[in-house]
Amino acid sequence: MRLVVTGRDGQVAASLAEAGQAADGVEVIAIGRPQLDLARPDTVIEAIAAAKPDIVVSAAAYTAVDQAEDEPDLAFAVNAIGAGKVAEAAALLGVPVIHLSTDYVFDGTKDAAYVETDATASASVYGASKLAGEQAVAAANPRHLILRTAWVYSPFGKNFVKTMLRLAADRDEIAVVADQWGNPTSALDIADAILHAAAQLHEGAATSGIYHLAGTGEANWSGFARHILDTSRVLGGPWARVRDIATMDYPTKARRPANSRLSSAKFASTFGWNAPDWRQSTEVVVRRLLIGETKQALTA
Repeated sequence: MRLVVTGRDGQVAASLAEAGQAADGVEVIAIGRPQLDLARPDTVIEAIAAAKPDIVVSAAAYTAVDQAEDEPDLAFAVNAIGAGKVAEAAALLGVPVIHLSTDYVFDGTKDAAYVETDATASASVYGASKLAGEQAVAAANPRHLILRTAWVYSPFGKNFVKTMLRLAADRDEIAVVADQWGNPTSALDIADAILHAAAQLHEGAATSGIYHLAGTGEANWSGFARHILDTSRVLGGPWARVRDIATMDYPTKARRPANSRLSSAKFASTFGWNAPDWRQSTEVVVRRLLIGETKQALTA
């Protein structure tokens, strides 16, 4: 089974490439710019066709949440039009597409975890562009899995875990928002889940549709930060106190949902896969960053 992944430098693509090396009978090929540029739709079909996929994983995206407020055209070009072209390319080749989406398609006003049938109402340009991407993918390729995830971190790329470790090396105290709740999700776990679902999709045993795929358990950002830094201290890495602040004390251009918790029960029921507890997965990534093979990535 050959998985062709868009977004060569992203956290999910890097995690999938690593997971593919350890999986029997799986080949993962990551493609990206300049061969494939979602802002240039004319590059998409040729680049994907040349890689000869059995399944396409659509992981490339415009993810600069605040910058998207000033660049809505580019955000929609990549996250909506570009994502649709990736799904279209897969359809033309007669193969399914697995598309990565986000918790930001919800406005965060629900009191409980969101399920797939809840009404969407994004509060940001980024979220709106990703929602449009979901719709474009579903329209372009009937054989699709749309996976909404949240609060993604990994040993690769830029993410909250690496930011906390970097700041703790220079500061005694870090102020972190405490009134936004979600599911910290390791891209290593996302990659494992994708490989699990892809095998069923490849065999024609998977049901197309939208699924939530997030870490097990919930946290606010400050609680997430504390667990990262407490784990780091146990391992001999940097540590700092975490001070709770409110969203209003840390203004951002794009509005973040106060509640972006996702229920992944449908994915677990359909594919027989559950994410580990987020604390366990966080510890795996912190350990790798501090003492593992990706130690140099802390400064990347």
